Amino acid sequence: MVKFSTDAASRSGAAPKGAHSEQSPAPARPPIEPASTNRVAAFFDLDKTIIAKSSTLAFSRPLFKEGLINRRAVLKSAYAQFMYVLAGADSDQTERMRDYITQLCGGWDVAQVRAIVEETLHDIVDPLVYAEATELIAEHQAAGHDVVIISATGEEISAPIAHMLGASQVIGTRMVVADGKYTGEIEFYCYGENKAKAIAELATRHGYDLDACHSYTDSSTDLPMLEAVGRPCAVNPDKALRKAALERDWPVLTFNNPVSLRNKVFSPSGTALAVTAVGLGAVAAGATWYGLYRRKRR
Repeated sequence: MVKFSTDAASRSGAAPKGAHSEQSPAPARPPIEPASTNRVAAFFDLDKTIIAKSSTLAFSRPLFKEGLINRRAVLKSAYAQFMYVLAGADSDQTERMRDYITQLCGGWDVAQVRAIVEETLHDIVDPLVYAEATELIAEHQAAGHDVVIISATGEEISAPIAHMLGASQVIGTRMVVADGKYTGEIEFYCYGENKAKAIAELATRHGYDLDACHSYTDSSTDLPMLEAVGRPCAVNPDKALRKAALERDWPVLTFNNPVSLRNKVFSPSGTALAVTAVGLGAVAAGATWYGLYRRKRR
């Protein structure tokens, strides 16, 4: 069984609510109890929570190779990817990247993008998934809880990963498509307050008892997602979320053991995989790859 690592400062017990400082201990992870009369769900963010990096990161090379991302695009995205890898983008940076990426994706052929994703899916997901996350998901499933992946990454990319993990449902960013091409507009942006709204809608539709539900994420931009349930938990938190978690007496977990799921990956033929789906990451990811490529050529 995988052992969950709590934050280094959280091993000696919990202080009274509101009394935490940056070095104060966080409470232990709440027990996962069997669902009773009302249904219970566990909501998981994807990147840096279940997966060790951006779920769209490895798509950058084939996108660049196929001409969907040009040199100017990857260079313009370099700083954004650098910030994401180091500490995660803040809300302003993420909004700017969202606007830039949706404009860039306008006119991309859906069938071409789907083919690129299908051809490279196996390499993208191996190895990415934290062993601790798979164990936690298994515990929730054993308790009779629905597991819901909720991510700013496009549904079309996050869905195959969610299915591999046995998730009940997946919610992600959806792009507008017209005549087989991306228009550059967003139908639903699964980010910030929208995650909380999506959770509330699912709770109404499926009868979830939100006070008994769990949520897990790494980013302070997901505070609404954590506040929407009765059992929030920070996983590999950024600085702002770590501070908020300690102030609110939320558990803080560290996942650091990615494992290969290559044998569990399936080829999602027929599934509409779309990379606007870029979910704010693929274009920026291309910048990092291009920089390494240029360095090798010198």
